[in-house]
Amino acid sequence: MKFLDRAKIHIKAGDGGNGAASFRREKYIEYGGPNGGDGGRGGDVIFRAVPNVNTLIDYRFKTHFAAERGQNGMGRMRTGFSGEDLILPVPTGTVILSENEEIEYADLNQDGMEYLAVRGGNGGWGNLHFKSPTNRAPKQANDGLPGEERTVVLRLKLIADIGLVGFPNAGKSTLLSAVTSARPKIANYAFTTLNPQLGVMYAHNREFVLVDLPGLIEGAHTGVGLGDKFLGHAERTKMILHIIDGTEEDWRARYAAIRHEMDSYGGGLLSKPEIVVINKIDAIDKDVLEERMTAFKKSFGRKKKPEILTISAAGRQGIDTLISVIEKKMMDL
Repeated sequence: MKFLDRAKIHIKAGDGGNGAASFRREKYIEYGGPNGGDGGRGGDVIFRAVPNVNTLIDYRFKTHFAAERGQNGMGRMRTGFSGEDLILPVPTGTVILSENEEIEYADLNQDGMEYLAVRGGNGGWGNLHFKSPTNRAPKQANDGLPGEERTVVLRLKLIADIGLVGFPNAGKSTLLSAVTSARPKIANYAFTTLNPQLGVMYAHNREFVLVDLPGLIEGAHTGVGLGDKFLGHAERTKMILHIIDGTEEDWRARYAAIRHEMDSYGGGLLSKPEIVVINKIDAIDKDVLEERMTAFKKSFGRKKKPEILTISAAGRQGIDTLISVIEKKMMDL
């Protein structure tokens, strides 16, 4: 299934049915009088968060949705049926925004949450409503009111416990496959991961959802590379795993560059608990590893250092320790 995390659609609630203008036509009743019924109410358009879906692909090709119109009123004081509501399922974590994306209407961040986006129009009155002592045979009836309509933007922010960030080829996808049953595409070229990938990590009797975000590069917040549009999926995470390629010479520069992009994006990403994971340690000499680790820790100066772990995702070195640390930190949150 193709991943899509943004869609713009137009929604319209159902119009109300028209009221009826009719009169009784019964034998032996000399003055029958009006008996026109009211029109039915138009259906509403409602968004509902559903689990086990992580894409808005259903709204890529069909972009106009309308609820059912109310039925017209009928004689014999019969009211028309109301139009059925239109339920639009969206993945849990979908944010519903105005067309210009400046107003947030709803954040459906829990399974089953609903948002009534547009209301159906009321049905018109039949001529029975207009009967009075001075107007015994009214011929007027109201038309139904039009249903509300608007254009909205749907933006998906995946629900996950832990977000994996880092430069392309840092080994995020390999790590995801090592700690979960996910099987993301893995290859030795930049931007192998083009869309966020989800996986579930099990630690004792607990489970945590991880999201592997496409690699960032310097200038991503200005649109360089794949940009920073996928960082929105990290907003909902409780913790960040910052993956650094251990074969790079200057870990601090790589670390600072990604942190700068996260800061430029905003969304409270820098305030989240973080574990720095130095990957690919099996590809460098032990002395070099120690030298780079010492320089990396010193670069923080008096600032609080994040927790730093060393692993080889491909060789599964340090994976058990990493899982244990993740579990402990998540339990403390």
